[in-house]
Amino acid sequence: MTHHQQLLKIQTAGKSLSKITGKVQSVVAESGIETGLCSLFLRHTSASLLIQENADPDVLKDLENFFSQLVPEDDRLYIHNAEGPDDMPAHIRTALTKTSEQIPIDRGRLLLGTWQGIYIWEHRQHGYIRELVVHISGNSENF
Repeated sequence: MTHHQQLLKIQTAGKSLSKITGKVQSVVAESGIETGLCSLFLRHTSASLLIQENADPDVLKDLENFFSQLVPEDDRLYIHNAEGPDDMPAHIRTALTKTSEQIPIDRGRLLLGTWQGIYIWEHRQHGYIRELVVHISGNSENF
């Protein structure tokens, strides 16, 4: 079994979903692994990792609108506000979603569904450089 690990640094825009499917697929291709598993881990507590609809942008807008109603940015609701009114809501949104994903690999390609894309969901008002650990394990064609 072969392992390949790479750290991607991805600039996000404030409060949005950044599609990263192509970047992750490039790491999978570089790894030379034909059959295996791609594990993704986002090293942050105010942004999420998400597999979601990649065809209709209205799905992403609806998700953002739903979460803004579910977890409002209102200083009166939270004790923790050290970094501004979007700080604690961003932590709650991350807690409700996730920071890791696992995707099977076959023939050197991620086995995502036709309408699935991988996104980093920035929960803060401003963009940040987010770090994503991509770990790939499996077998190359030589084994």
